[in-house]
Order: sequence, then structure tokens, then C-alpha cells
Amino acid sequence: MKTISQIAITLIFTLSLTACDAQIKNAKTETVTIYGNCGMCEKTIEKAGNKKGVATVDWNKDTKVASLTYDEKQTSKDEILKRIALSGYDSDSFLAPDEAYNDLPGCCQYDRKAKTPVKKEAVAETMNHHHEEAATVDVQKAAPLAAVFDKYFAVKDALVKTDGAGASVSATALVQEINKIDMKSLDMNVHTVWMKVLGELKEDAEHISETKDAAHQRDHFDSLSKNIYSLIKVSKVETPVYYQFCPMANDGKGANWLSKENAVKNPYYGSMMLSCGKTVETIK
Repeated sequence: MKTISQIAITLIFTLSLTACDAQIKNAKTETVTIYGNCGMCEKTIEKAGNKKGVATVDWNKDTKVASLTYDEKQTSKDEILKRIALSGYDSDSFLAPDEAYNDLPGCCQYDRKAKTPVKKEAVAETMNHHHEEAATVDVQKAAPLAAVFDKYFAVKDALVKTDGAGASVSATALVQEINKIDMKSLDMNVHTVWMKVLGELKEDAEHISETKDAAHQRDHFDSLSKNIYSLIKVSKVETPVYYQFCPMANDGKGANWLSKENAVKNPYYGSMMLSCGKTVETIK
């Protein structure tokens, strides 16, 4: 009898979810990882993520996997995950504010891998984004990263001169600026990219700072440039930045760099082939 009752409850629950999904127009379903521990977490996560007629969340406490079904014309996965983060629960994309996490009951406080909170203003920005039909790119403020970009350009300028000592000094300053960044000050798009590139960004800057060998520095400058490019693309820059490419660098595989000048000054070869390359993109 007990087994029959359990089956009936499961069937009713499944039918209920199906009915909810059916009420959502333009429905899109995605699975994501959300961190939590117990049934209480489940209730809070689903309550935070659910929005009548717009989004439903079904979280499994054993697998930590949630199924998000939402009207993609009215909301997005990011918007749902930000609401859940503001209730105290981290996902792979967004981290809960410390105060929200600290307010969770003891049984719900899971082990956190990092503590970089999502801001309430970011949720509002994302929601407004869905009502701005003309908006195709969510450009964010660059100010918090301006010093990082400036030090990168100093490293580039030193390599143009094949000045290994100068590149080392500038890279040391770059590492210092990277370490000063308060991730709470970054807008959401910039924050997301920052989290993805931070490890490699520091590693490349540190390698360049630890040697005066320009050849070794150039090995890391290629990767450093790719990550700086990713950050500048989502940031608002006050003056144009030129993304340039040399087909000869990197053993003929080609390599990019960023410059404040449209005129090509190659940091991979310096005076040997100073003008080798071209501008492939202007970032404004």
C-alpha cells in the first residue's frame, strides 16, 4: 500500500511539473549546477527561481543539478540564477552575496569555492535588458580595469623595443594592478569574463615579470593578449583600441596584440620586423 501511495505522489508531482511547463510560452529548458545541501535548500532555490508563467526551477539535492524551464522572450538563465544567488545559493555562473549566504540556516551552508557576490543592481540591469529590444551587447564600465589595461600596454610598448627589463618592470606593475581588483566593483558581464581569465592572466603576467628574456616574455604575451582582448571586448573604452595580428609570430601560427595606435608596431619582433602585421579589429 505504501509503495502505491509513493507512486501516486510521484505521478501527481510529475503531472504538476508538466502542467507548469505547459503554461510557459516560448519555453526553453536548460540544466545547471546550483550548490546546496538539503530539502530546505531545495525549497528556497525553487522559490527564488520560480516566476509564475515565466520560469520554473526543479532542483535535485543529491546531484545539485537544476532544470530551468523559462520563457526565453521574457527572461534568461542568467536572470534566474542571479535571483537564486541573491537568496544565498552559488551556481557555476553566479556567486551569492556573503550576507545572503551567511543568513542561510547552518544545515544549508555548503562549502564555497569562492566568494564573489552578485549585486542586486546587476539583476535589475539584466531584467531591463529584456525590455530593450535595440540592445544587442551589454557594454559595461571599464574604469575598474583601466589600470590593468594601461599596464598591459606598457608591457607591449617595452616588447616593441625588445626591452626585457622594462617589460619585467611593467609586468610586475600589471600583477599588482590585477591583485588590486575588487571583483565586487565589476559589472556582471565584465565580472563573468574576469573570473574565466583571471588564472591565466596572472600566470602570464607573473612569467613575464620574472624574466628579462624578451623571447620568453613574448611566449606568454600571446596568451596575455588574448585574455586582455576578452576583457576589453566587454568593457567600455574611452578611446579606440586596435586589435592587431602578425602572421609570422608564434612559429608562423600567428599572434595578436592590442594597441592604442592604429599604426603597427610589432611586439613579437621589435625592430627586426617592426611593421609586420595589420589591424584586424577596432574596438570602440
